Amino acid sequence: MPRRFCFAWRPVILQPMTDRQSIVLDARAMDRTLRRMADEIVELNEGTDDLVIVGIQRRGVQLAARIVSSINDREHVDLPSGALDITLYRDDLQTVGPRPVVGPTNLPWGIDGKHVVIVDDVLYTGRTIRAALDELADFGRPRRIALAVLIDRGGRELPIQPDVVGRRLDVRASQRVDVLVAELDDRNAVIVADKQ
Repeated sequence: MPRRFCFAWRPVILQPMTDRQSIVLDARAMDRTLRRMADEIVELNEGTDDLVIVGIQRRGVQLAARIVSSINDREHVDLPSGALDITLYRDDLQTVGPRPVVGPTNLPWGIDGKHVVIVDDVLYTGRTIRAALDELADFGRPRRIALAVLIDRGGRELPIQPDVVGRRLDVRASQRVDVLVAELDDRNAVIVADKQ
């Protein structure tokens, strides 16, 4: 029987940054968390056979790349990875504006019969993941789809739950969770801040 990871929930102690912001994960903690998530993904899949990692634009793509790098280094494989831009699949597209910014979707290989892991930065209502599932369905029929998120902040509006979680937070509706990645933000961190 394969091993399953079981991490007990523990309260997160936020490091104060300002009166309105707190650091949840600094760069080192974020790196450790992503390495653990990579190990959990391999365990969930019982290896790397037929495994495909797909990040959701924007920051999910950068997080997915780090997870893939960790798996490749530890398992001595070359995992296929890709990117999804779910903008045109959103159920609130009309509220985004007349000219939404659409990034690239890059799935250069087939996903039929594969074990696809969707990676996102923050799971909140579940609507982004629903849109990602709709988009993936246009590219093929995976054998299994799993969800890995760096932060699960609760507040679900749809019955969507992650398979692999970096950190669970109890965040008020009046707060936001910002995931910063060096490629886009010049630093790596997870911050909880009051909404403006």
